[in-house]
Parts: sequence; C-alpha cells; structure tokens
Amino acid sequence: MITKAQFIKLINTKPYILAFLGLLTIFIIISIASPRFLDINNLSAISRQIAINAILGIGMTFVILTGGIDLSVGSVAALTATVMALLLQAQMPDFVVIFVGVGVGALIGAINGFFVTKANLPPIIVTLSMMEIARGIALLLTGGYPISGLESGIFNLAVGIYPTLLVVFLVALSWFFLTYMKAGRYLYAIGSNEDAVSISGINTSKYKWNAYILSGLVAGIAGIMLLARTHSGQPNAADGFELDAIAAVVLGGASISGGYGHIFGTLIGAGTLGLINNGLNLLNINPFTQQVIKGMIILGAVIIGMKKNKERGTK
Repeated sequence: MITKAQFIKLINTKPYILAFLGLLTIFIIISIASPRFLDINNLSAISRQIAINAILGIGMTFVILTGGIDLSVGSVAALTATVMALLLQAQMPDFVVIFVGVGVGALIGAINGFFVTKANLPPIIVTLSMMEIARGIALLLTGGYPISGLESGIFNLAVGIYPTLLVVFLVALSWFFLTYMKAGRYLYAIGSNEDAVSISGINTSKYKWNAYILSGLVAGIAGIMLLARTHSGQPNAADGFELDAIAAVVLGGASISGGYGHIFGTLIGAGTLGLINNGLNLLNINPFTQQVIKGMIILGAVIIGMKKNKERGTK
C-alpha cells in the first residue's frame, strides 16, 4: 500500500502521473454522463482527432522545456499542408511532397530560433509574428481558397490506426531524445537555469535553436496529417491549434516557465483535451460554453503547476 508521502513524491518526480489520474477521472465522468461515449466508433474517432494536437504538442514540449513558446505551429501546419497540396496538384511524387512539407516546417522553426537566440528577441513576439507571416503566405499562395480535387497515397495516413501509430512513434522517439541524448537533457537544464548552463561552457543558444527547429519540423509533420485528413490544402486550417498544443503540454504537468515536464504528460494532456471536446459535444453543450470550460480547466492546470514549481523550489 502506497503512503501519502510516497504518492506525493511520485507525483513530484513524474508529473504525468497526476495528469493521467485527471484523464482517467474525466474518462469515467463522461462514460457515465453519455452512454454513446464508449461506442467503439466514437473512441476510434477520438484517437484520430487528438493526433494532430498530440503531434503539435510534442514539438511544443521541446520549446517550453527551454522556457520559450511557439505560437506559430498552427499556421506552420496550415502552410505546410498548403504547400504540399500545391505540389500534389503539380503531380509531384508523394515522397517529394512529404520531404518538402517537413523541410518547410523545419525552415520556419530555424528562422524562429535564429531571432530568439541570435537577435535576442522574446519568443512570444517572434513566434506571434511568424504565426501571421506563415498564415499570410498560405493565403497568398492559394488566393484564400482551398486546394482540393487531389489524389495521393498520403491520404491513407489519416485512415484507421495510422494516426495513432504515428503519434506513438513520435512520442517514443521524443522520449528517447529527451531522456538519453545530451541535446535533449540540455533542454531541461536550460529551462531550469540557463545562466548556470552557460557558465559551465555549454552553448545554450545552439540547443535552444534546435528546440525551435524541432518544433517547426514536428509542425510540418502535423501539416502532413492535416492534408491527409482534409484531402486538401486549406490556408485557414489549424487556426488556434497552437493554443491547444500549449494546453496539452501544460495539462500534462509541464512548467510553462521551463525546465520541468515530460513527453508522456503531453500525450496525456492531448488525450484529456480530446476527451473534453468529445464529451462536451456528446452532451450537446453550447460551443461558446465549451470554450469557457476549456479555458477554466487550462487556467486551473497552470495554477496547480505554478504551485508545484514553488514547492519544488523550496525543497
């Protein structure tokens, strides 16, 4: 039997444990409130729906661990999906389309990282600007209209279990990177105390830059899934997805100020948001009320996270 002290220690060392308990609680509540929730088709739909948010959340985790933020990921996903749709329209091979899509995301991430690390501009300003720039480019490329009537094997990535498999693969890869690779462990250290890391001789700018490149690259992968789901390039797609990605990371137990969090927590956070969205829809809750409820849940998660950060800082 686990004691209260042992339970508190477990939560402090593994923040995703508390996030998982929250996910389980929400799952039980919605299961009782709506019999349709446990329908296999509904559960399958939820797993597909959370895929894009989970993917964006993975990239966001890298940046938030350094104490930064990336508000451009939703626009980057829309831009990459739009660029890939244009390439498909031009009859380019699927592997070229995917390569270019991921490359566009990584390039934008590199630009964000440059202005954050080399120009010393605040991440929120840099990525907010890029959010508008990327969205504007997508609209310019399409004239504001979706690109449809496409045929591609890429669309199969949004069918059946493939979205879930992709998320599992990316989570596993990210976990290995953050746990066992020097570049990943440095992200935690930079978010905890960048000055101390810099004094020890580590090039903090390099690793922070890498975090933004990874965030952009992963947003490019999300763009692939966006294209696969919609079978079209929609310049206005993924609007607000950056906020859901941030919410997934925070709900997963990460500290918004950096240095603390876990990739498993981000996955749980994305799942929690997916359950909430699905449950509120099944219960026919007004969409505007849904926004209020989601905002209150996210605010509560941030408050709890800040309280735990203070507790860890006093120990």
